[in-house]
Amino acid sequence: MKKIFYCCLLGITISSIGCASEDRDDAIINIPADTSASTTTTTTTSTPTEPVANLEINDYIWKGLNQYYYWQEEVDELADSKTTNAAEYNTFLGSVVDPSDFFDSLNHEDDRFSWIEENYVDLQNQLAGISASNGMKFYVTRQCQTCNELVAVVTYVLPESDAAAKGIERGNLITSINGRDLSVENYVQLLYGDLMTYTVGLASYNQDTQIFESTGGSVVLDKVENFQENPIHKNIILEAGDRSVGYLMYNQFVASFDDQLIQVFSDFASQNITDLVLDLRYNGGGSVRTCAYLASMITGQFTNEIFAQQLWNSKLMDYFDDLNNNSDPDDDRELNNYFTNATVDGASLPGLNLSTVYILTTKRSASASELLINGLAPHINVVQIGETTVGKNVGSISIYDYIDNEGTKNPDHTYAMQPIVLKIANSEGFADYSDGLVPNTALNEYASDLGVLGDPTENFLAAALNQISGSGRYSIPKGTSFPLMKDPTFEAKHGMHIDFPQEKYIDILKN
Repeated sequence: MKKIFYCCLLGITISSIGCASEDRDDAIINIPADTSASTTTTTTTSTPTEPVANLEINDYIWKGLNQYYYWQEEVDELADSKTTNAAEYNTFLGSVVDPSDFFDSLNHEDDRFSWIEENYVDLQNQLAGISASNGMKFYVTRQCQTCNELVAVVTYVLPESDAAAKGIERGNLITSINGRDLSVENYVQLLYGDLMTYTVGLASYNQDTQIFESTGGSVVLDKVENFQENPIHKNIILEAGDRSVGYLMYNQFVASFDDQLIQVFSDFASQNITDLVLDLRYNGGGSVRTCAYLASMITGQFTNEIFAQQLWNSKLMDYFDDLNNNSDPDDDRELNNYFTNATVDGASLPGLNLSTVYILTTKRSASASELLINGLAPHINVVQIGETTVGKNVGSISIYDYIDNEGTKNPDHTYAMQPIVLKIANSEGFADYSDGLVPNTALNEYASDLGVLGDPTENFLAAALNQISGSGRYSIPKGTSFPLMKDPTFEAKHGMHIDFPQEKYIDILKN
């Protein structure tokens, strides 16, 4: 039976046929009984066995990466020749027991973003922005430049969440969970662990002593299963001198909220805004198609011009090139994303026809957020304000282990992986920003004074309004920033997703 791989790009599927020989069951070690003739009594003892690799899972991982991984040609262990000798290939598959470790062993040294999940349901929920959440969004920083004591800084709170109902607000400082002070050693377990309920201990920052001090206050927060965030966090219109400024805080490129995003821009257009401040400081990315829609609505004067170009590995690029040059136009694979005046469903997109846009960024702005900046840059003036972005100029797809053309997942395991498979360039071919996109105006967020989102005095927005009005009316607060700690959920939050219809490419890359 043919082995079939379907690869879902954050909910959009890619398929491939003939990736493997027949499925392999888990290896079984048989311990023979003692049949020595020198005894008349048989003694049975329990002999511990060494863990054995699941060859079927490791085979799925290897073949998925061999076909789609962006750095496939640069990883020796992913060479096509690896499967030439079946016995040696099986030995290789059995060399690493844990599938996650096997996946990691095949990653390129420059790969910061590929990941694997043991349960594909968890993967799907994460990519859709669905999780168990109390609605409190935060980042974690040291309390001083070198100390191990940490503070969680609330960046925003989701409406209709438990945190919102209990009065948690942007700028709240948290130094303890369940009575335990946050530290380098325990913050991952306490803040990002499986606790559905925990008590946060609130603190304040003493400007004179530069110390975070407990206020003695605390709040019990409860997570709700399958909570989905609306990425349109705030949209308002402000006046800056004689300018009418639309402000939109947009936290994820999610296709299911495209209609709401279109309505926001329809309202901006009807109100005749002259300028736009787009707040992407906490936006980790999402759908490239939605990103192209947003770029099209910011502009409107570049319909059918290239917004972005997809650069897959050479194996796939050659395959797509063959399809695009054969005699059947139905086989064609579009590798460009274009400015457009309508969605794929035919809904009209409003266009603001702006020649300048102001985009707010931080170290947590990534993927499709960066693509928007890079894709717009050849066409209009992009004024970036804030911090240098993450530098994720690559995109991933979700690869599942399907066993037939009907979309049946392999019942023997629930692994799914999210490897990097392509780089995305703008219309000029520029895609080299792995160190991040540097702002025109550099600013930092300060834990001691985050300000209110959408308020003209909030430092990032104030900087944009000063440039728009040319007045310098708003002062920019100063403060001290401390080193950020790693967010262990980073990979799941920072994505750039490409639409790829599986039904058109069912015979992709037969082996």
